[in-house]
Amino acid sequence: MKTPSAYRLSLGFAIASLAFALYYFASENLRPAGPFLITALASLSFGVKGFKWFRGLSFTLLILAVVSAALFYPKFFLTIGDFETAELITPLIQLIMFGMGTSMGLADFLALIKSPKAVFIGVGCQFTLMPGLAFLIVSLTGFPEEIAAGIILLGCAPTSVASPVMCYLAKANVALTITIVSISTLIAPFIIPFLMKFLAEGYIEINPMAMMWNIIQIVLIPIGAGLFFNKFLAGKSDWLDKAMPYVSMFGIVLIVAIIMAAGQESLLNMGMMLLLAVLVHNVLGYVTGYWAAKLFKLETQDCRTIAITTGMQNAGLVSGIAKTMGKIATVGLASAVCGPLMGFTSSLLASYWNTAKENDRVT
Repeated sequence: MKTPSAYRLSLGFAIASLAFALYYFASENLRPAGPFLITALASLSFGVKGFKWFRGLSFTLLILAVVSAALFYPKFFLTIGDFETAELITPLIQLIMFGMGTSMGLADFLALIKSPKAVFIGVGCQFTLMPGLAFLIVSLTGFPEEIAAGIILLGCAPTSVASPVMCYLAKANVALTITIVSISTLIAPFIIPFLMKFLAEGYIEINPMAMMWNIIQIVLIPIGAGLFFNKFLAGKSDWLDKAMPYVSMFGIVLIVAIIMAAGQESLLNMGMMLLLAVLVHNVLGYVTGYWAAKLFKLETQDCRTIAITTGMQNAGLVSGIAKTMGKIATVGLASAVCGPLMGFTSSLLASYWNTAKENDRVT
């Protein structure tokens, strides 16, 4: 099947724009490079939709385009008149959590009954491997205290709500994924504060009870409202059911842009180092999650599932927590970097497993 001309034209436009951007970067003339880079990424985001194996990268490329815009023109993302856009972060996270609640039901927990071993391993990996890896990484690096605390907070987060999509693409166990996402998210308010107290106390002051209440407001109350909506009003507002995925996507993009704009100076000073740290944390999550599942002799699908759910963190929730701490430009910076990076690595992993030869059982 031929790629539609609109996609081909978009890719050609992206290549031309990228060439101009690289020219200006090479000339160390960064200001005019910005518009070309933003245009290249936005065009590429549309263009890859015409190719089956790269469609999963479209949203990640769109985020990268917005991130570039936020870094080149931060003032447009920080205020609207006298209103500070950072105030939108918490409501946006609550809206995303509400959307998660509207899509949840008893069926989401069936995997707990059918295969409790896999669920316990998946949730256990999320709250042991990832916090431990984050602590190890910051212990071996020289990040400023609040940046280091942000990396640890990212490690303590529950599984990303986007992981079921990646598990579907990877031919993994989607039902198990949804159960792990649901349980890890629901218990996160009671686990994250104490993990942070234990692991991050040396970097910033942690008040576990205050943090717990903040996370309950961000997670449990909106999810509870979403569950109520799903139980009593689902199907009666079709427009809302259809709109929530797009609202969530828009919310994630806007949150990342605001954090990047707010933390521009910190990111420019340590951008590559922070990027590398988050990348290592993310990839090690996939690797250790997979081998932990393999150690317990789970099926191939479940190993893939636990690898993805372990490596993918709910970066949006971390951003919301950082906002309640009043440290969005420092503690929240690792989560903003993680969003697009995680989308890229998970897409690659899912594409690889989608074409890999499957085995019935891990030996």
